[in-house]
Amino acid sequence: MYIRLVILSKKRHLHQKLILKLILPYILSTIYYLFFHFGLLFFHGLQWIAYNLTGYKGHKWVVDMMNGYLTSCLYILGTRITFINRHQLPKNVPLIIVSNHQGLYDISPISWFFRRFHPKFVSKKELGKGIPSVSYNLRHGGSVLIDRKDAKQSITTIINFGKYIEKNNYTAVIFPEGTRSKTGKPKPFSAAGLKVLAKFSPSSYVIPMTINNCWKLARKGKFPLAIGQHITFEIHKPIKATSLKFEDLLEKVENTIKNSIIL
Repeated sequence: MYIRLVILSKKRHLHQKLILKLILPYILSTIYYLFFHFGLLFFHGLQWIAYNLTGYKGHKWVVDMMNGYLTSCLYILGTRITFINRHQLPKNVPLIIVSNHQGLYDISPISWFFRRFHPKFVSKKELGKGIPSVSYNLRHGGSVLIDRKDAKQSITTIINFGKYIEKNNYTAVIFPEGTRSKTGKPKPFSAAGLKVLAKFSPSSYVIPMTINNCWKLARKGKFPLAIGQHITFEIHKPIKATSLKFEDLLEKVENTIKNSIIL
């Protein structure tokens, strides 16, 4: 009788754990989205005020705080975020961060970690409207919006972007896959964007970076999000943009990034 009661108790405990495991992602995802969307609305207004009253400096401070806040929201899901950097990042020079792309959730951590280097993104034009805070920052914070269907516009925009980071010693963040990977498996790299940036920002250093496990947050869709994931950002050795022929530079950067992807 005692053994039977113990077995029943264990089964009941396992059943409760299973129910909790199934329900918890829904609960935590709901809380996450409440905080996330509140943050987008709240910082949208602050951005507008800062940009119109103080210009770039005040606007950037608000954007940095926003990205810190949005990154912190991921902890609601039990997410761990680790930046692995064994190298000294060059200072007072433009940087070009080249990375694989695994989801919308890797943007805020990148922006927060590199905030001292003034990160700016190469994004598709569709993101330039309709998203509180995000669209405003892309239009006014120094990032660029390209039309993938208009090659001439894209190249001209990136040329100007390269000159912009060269002049100000800012950081360009580019995802040469073109779109995020939904499975973690890397897509072929496009050479065009990096080639133009390297040409028009000749004093820049290219920073390869590998993102792992970010795609797992939304592997079942936007709701519920996965809980307890460990996202890593591995920063590889900086490469002087003019130290190699572009073909060799691209090959080295692509191989460095892809060889560190964990599937």
